[in-house]
Amino acid sequence: MKTKRSFYTEAAYIVGIIVLAFGTALMERANFGMSMVVAPAYIVYLKVAELLTWFTFGMAEYCFQGFLLIVISITLGRFKKKYLFSFVTAFIYGNILDLCIRLVAFVPEGGMVQRVIFFAVGMVICSLGVSFLFHTYITPEAYELYVKEIAEKTGRDINRVKTVYDCVSCLVALVMSFVFFGLFVFKGVNVGTVISALLNGFLIGRCSALLERVFEFKDALSLGERFS
Repeated sequence: MKTKRSFYTEAAYIVGIIVLAFGTALMERANFGMSMVVAPAYIVYLKVAELLTWFTFGMAEYCFQGFLLIVISITLGRFKKKYLFSFVTAFIYGNILDLCIRLVAFVPEGGMVQRVIFFAVGMVICSLGVSFLFHTYITPEAYELYVKEIAEKTGRDINRVKTVYDCVSCLVALVMSFVFFGLFVFKGVNVGTVISALLNGFLIGRCSALLERVFEFKDALSLGERFS
């Protein structure tokens, strides 16, 4: 049997955030609609930026996730200190996302083929990033945290819970687009959002299986109790 390589969960946290931010930046540049998970925050960004030009997508992310953490607490009927760590993760991710968007902007404008490539690669990379975050004890973003909490509470498969969450998030984003920009005005949501909602759970499952086939995830610092 082939020996697996060790991969520290703390490194998985760092890699996951960076990879997820870069994938999101690629999908934003493709302009086929954001993934259903970040689409609500992206729509908030588009609306607020009309009034506050300095307001960025990354800022919208950690503000929206702060709101989502409140929803998590109400839904589960309890508040844990790891929810605060989740907001810290969201803040770090938001700033890295803004940096990645600026970097991707240096790529010259291309045609439809480039947009399709950006979208497809971005979607796969985002799934890989989430997979890494599912393999760390450090509290992930509110999106992934919500999925993990619901899966643990209900005893259901985390990838299936993720698919349901994605579809609900897609519907919420669609309603927000209509409310903020007018009926049947699709901003931030498009055909790419629907494709992501249908495939994201599957892709995350495949990426997780691949990671677990190659790596054995271990804690280097054993600080899990501090993030519980």
